[in-house]
Amino acid sequence: MTDRTAPVRIGNCSGFYGDRLSAMREMLTGGDLDYLTGDYLAELTMLILGRDRLKDPSRGYAKTFLRQAEDCLGLALEKGVKIVANAGGLNPAGLADALREVSDRLGLHATIAHVEGDDLITRAAELGLDRDITPLTANAYLGAWGIVDCLHAGADVVVTGRVTDASVIVGPAAAHFGWGREDFDRLAGAVVAGHVIECGTQATGGNFSWFTEIGDLTRPGFPIAEIHADGTSVITKHAGTGGAVTVDTVTAQLLYEITGGRYANPDVTARMDTIALSGDGPDRVRIGGVRGEAPPPQYKVSLNALAGFRNEVTFVLTGLDIDAKAELVRRQLDSWLHVKPAELDWTLARTDHPDAATEETASALLRCTVRDTDQDVVGRAFSSVAVELALASYPGFTLTAPPSHGQPYAVFTPGYVDAGEVPHVAVRPDGTRADIAPSTETRSLEDLPEPALPEPLPESETVSAPLGTIAAARSGDKGGNANIGVWVRTDDAWRWLVHTLTVDELKRLLPETEHLTVTRHVLPNLRAVNFVVEGILGRGVASQARFDPQAKGLGEWLRSRHLEIPVALVPIYSDQLEEGHA
Repeated sequence: MTDRTAPVRIGNCSGFYGDRLSAMREMLTGGDLDYLTGDYLAELTMLILGRDRLKDPSRGYAKTFLRQAEDCLGLALEKGVKIVANAGGLNPAGLADALREVSDRLGLHATIAHVEGDDLITRAAELGLDRDITPLTANAYLGAWGIVDCLHAGADVVVTGRVTDASVIVGPAAAHFGWGREDFDRLAGAVVAGHVIECGTQATGGNFSWFTEIGDLTRPGFPIAEIHADGTSVITKHAGTGGAVTVDTVTAQLLYEITGGRYANPDVTARMDTIALSGDGPDRVRIGGVRGEAPPPQYKVSLNALAGFRNEVTFVLTGLDIDAKAELVRRQLDSWLHVKPAELDWTLARTDHPDAATEETASALLRCTVRDTDQDVVGRAFSSVAVELALASYPGFTLTAPPSHGQPYAVFTPGYVDAGEVPHVAVRPDGTRADIAPSTETRSLEDLPEPALPEPLPESETVSAPLGTIAAARSGDKGGNANIGVWVRTDDAWRWLVHTLTVDELKRLLPETEHLTVTRHVLPNLRAVNFVVEGILGRGVASQARFDPQAKGLGEWLRSRHLEIPVALVPIYSDQLEEGHA
């Protein structure tokens, strides 16, 4: 009989399609778990799976998960660990069948279930999802209740299509504790715990600004959420694994790919402004205080469409007269092209240093990216011209690599449909099907008003220093937008940050954002501000509109920028001041 007073231990073994293949075995052998989850899907992944399905209708799921299951299914059954993953992608039924074949071949007799209904591609026109594009994939973000039904039906493994990332964690917690559809605070707590662990080792030190403080980041362990019946949780990891779980590593992940104080899921809207974090021992962080509200009446839909073809060439410019060399090659290539691509973008990265000791550090990179609906226009017709310039252009002409013949690219567009229009079906281990109704109580999603700000710090002596001297950041992509979450560790640093790092100051520090719409959200409980920068990623990751298409480095760029910081907040300068040397 299930003990509903003890916390349920839910471990994660995948943060993306391509994550550490051995992670499933590491999590199953590293310590006790009740459930093991995996997040394999992202906006770009759906495109990859969509192209797989074009080639073979029986595909469209994450093949790596099947390999992991073949290796570890017997071990999971032996340990009594149930597996829940969204690896079904565009074909959860196909993955469930493949898992049954693996189970039978290995003589394991595992019970397999799946969740479907998210795939709306055949109804895209009916639902008005094809207004601006002809989608290759159209998948609604489902919630956790189909997973709950499958687990209640006795499934050892549940695979889904496009559910929200946190749903693979919320489902096991709700099933374990018997939560109801209106237990919004408990569900919101599980959503927050799920958001922390769904990106795998990003919760244990990966992509972490203060990574130099972590003793051993060679091979960070994957995270675990110990979720309690009241929705509170403790984030931890298996003993003896690398990385670390601290208030800061958890804060970093909480700020990843969010907007403001309301974080919408299909089952609940979690109030991110209510989160309280506290240490609970080594590699243990407690999450409490989370409040939940009814979910919005619509489901978000992930739409991917093939938009055309792209190609790229990077010219290496070395030594003197960099700007003149760049202007020459741009003028030459533009005049030599017989047919102009629909889009032709130039980016000059001034990576060169004066009087450099090596040729590489004396060089800048000039990148030309072209896009068109006609592959021939961006293929050999473009590549040949770039090569033909070799003996006729600037001194020292060279390319980083031979130009390619052009590759297809895609664009991402979010859509929204009424929840009642989206089928949500739990296909149980015995093959019976259960329709999962959407939430009967909903609430339109609105931004929270800005909270009362603390008093600013009194004016004092300042020093010009990088923002990262006292602040950490985490950034990421959401379609064509990016978010940058910035936080500090002390109340005085928070008083300075919230009054200093405004939208105008962000635009000054990051000139690339100057003409874009930027919104700031304030999260006092985390001593954090979160910025949403609209359109900086063009039409999504797959369109590759900038050299960092997922905005992973945007936060670190911001941290490297200098501004005036009170001396008292900067330890190295504060110590000098106390010693009378400042």
